[in-house]
Amino acid sequence: MNEVKSQPPLTILRWALGLVILAEAVVFLLPQSSHAFAKTHLPNVIQPVLGWGEIVGCILLLIPRTAIRGAWFLLAVFVLAVIIHLLHGMYNVGNLLVYAAAAWTLAAESVAHGPGAQA
Repeated sequence: MNEVKSQPPLTILRWALGLVILAEAVVFLLPQSSHAFAKTHLPNVIQPVLGWGEIVGCILLLIPRTAIRGAWFLLAVFVLAVIIHLLHGMYNVGNLLVYAAAAWTLAAESVAHGPGAQA
């Protein structure tokens, strides 16, 4: 299993991404958010799939031994979210693109340096 031995800038990015997305995902899944989500007219199943997907990805990202898998998992969730938004005519995906870029940076760093890479 690839363990992450982080350099300070990548450690900060990993923790910032993990904690920010974790907090946002929890808020996204709260009952109050369900009412706002209903106004988007998206299928109801999308909210728990994306919310729980982000939570799982964040937990994986914040554990050093699974951080690389978490980064790839979050990247997949963000790409899915961008596609869903665009297909439904919601073009305000800037935050998702920044989050995806951060996840990709963490995941790609491990690929660039092989197993046990810094990320």
